[in-house]
Amino acid sequence: MNVFGSSGTRGVANEELTPEFVLRVAKAAGTAWGDERVAIARDTRLTGRMLADAAASGLASVGTDVDRLGVVPTPGAQAYAEREGIATIVITASHNPPQYNGVKLVGTDGVELAITDLEEIEETLLTEAFETTPWNATGRVREIDGVRRAYIDDLLEHVDRETIADAELTVALDPGHGAGSLTSPEFLRKLGCRVVTVNGQPDGHFPGRDPEPVPDNLADLGRLVRATDADLGIAHDGDADRAIFFDEAGTYIHGDATLAALAAAELEAGDTTVSAVNVSQRLVDVAHDVGADLELTPIGSTNIITRIEELEANGRRVPVAGEGNGGIFFPGYRLSRDGAYTAARFLELVAERPASEIVEPYDDYANVRRNVHYESTAERDAMLDAAANQAHESDAELNTRDGYRLDHGDAWVLARPSGTEPLVRIYAEAREQSRADALAEDMYDALTDAKADA
Repeated sequence: MNVFGSSGTRGVANEELTPEFVLRVAKAAGTAWGDERVAIARDTRLTGRMLADAAASGLASVGTDVDRLGVVPTPGAQAYAEREGIATIVITASHNPPQYNGVKLVGTDGVELAITDLEEIEETLLTEAFETTPWNATGRVREIDGVRRAYIDDLLEHVDRETIADAELTVALDPGHGAGSLTSPEFLRKLGCRVVTVNGQPDGHFPGRDPEPVPDNLADLGRLVRATDADLGIAHDGDADRAIFFDEAGTYIHGDATLAALAAAELEAGDTTVSAVNVSQRLVDVAHDVGADLELTPIGSTNIITRIEELEANGRRVPVAGEGNGGIFFPGYRLSRDGAYTAARFLELVAERPASEIVEPYDDYANVRRNVHYESTAERDAMLDAAANQAHESDAELNTRDGYRLDHGDAWVLARPSGTEPLVRIYAEAREQSRADALAEDMYDALTDAKADA
């Protein structure tokens, strides 16, 4: 697909992602869906209202009525879509920097659209085969109140409130000025937690930190955990579909360790879990230990969702799935990544023992992640050719499901192009930090040399 990547379409707002483009995407979606009514939600980004207005105009122009949900976490918008049985457009760039925005398309079942559905909309967009509607048949727009409240109530019905409340936990929360700042504090308090916050005001400039919940952006949260003697630190991305944690000592918990711990609590023999090609050995070990199968997909929530649906259609049980970036699925709850729900499920474990003990079995791995930006497709292609050469010159086992993953048995390194930004990502994992650093550095040097020669 040229327009929709692994998590929708994104770009720098008002440059790559213009109101005109969003209007055309909405016209294409409205035409392809052919529905009487579609919802629009957004995160807190400064350009969110502008682009949501464009989407509403596009839908109305093809005769579709519009429910404006306002600022709501992406999983809250998905819950509304499922509850009302209507497709939804979410204006969000998730974890990308403040200047970015994007469009994510959700079906009437509350699930991100499958690749085949996105391809139909993309074809409509590229051919401009939009519906034409006379002036007196254009859609009507209405504002919907209470969507965030309904989302919180739905969350509360699906978690173990009693266990969490009885533990009398203190939680340090960093919603990063995103959509979760309007829902997660109230949700956690209703779970019986004492909640202290940092970066808790909704602000599309993201003044406290960038939206991506990675260690370099979360120093304030670690300090808050230590200052308040909190039992757990929780961070979200811009649209709150991810959750990253700090333990009771204010130490960052790697997302892969969180996924492994939650998988260990959920998986049984004969189950299947799904992750992406950059999966950590932590999850591989958990699946092996409990006798569960592990299925790998290309990186991105759309790919994981599609595989979960295929497995469940064939009678396979998939109780938990996801990636090490904090985006975790609990298909028995809803087939969407939900940062607040993930936080509650982890709190259920913390209610029984400290977070550091929960993840201790999964701490003996070192992970490295590096990015190489490019200015042109020629530079990108040259770097990918260099990654292929690295693979062919190595005795590692090669996986090309998404990029080039070189598995050395004791460690692995992966190079793949981002689906949302102009960069090639490098991931490496080993039991020793020096080994992971060396693998990442070798791949980085090969890619940057190729980029310079492009």
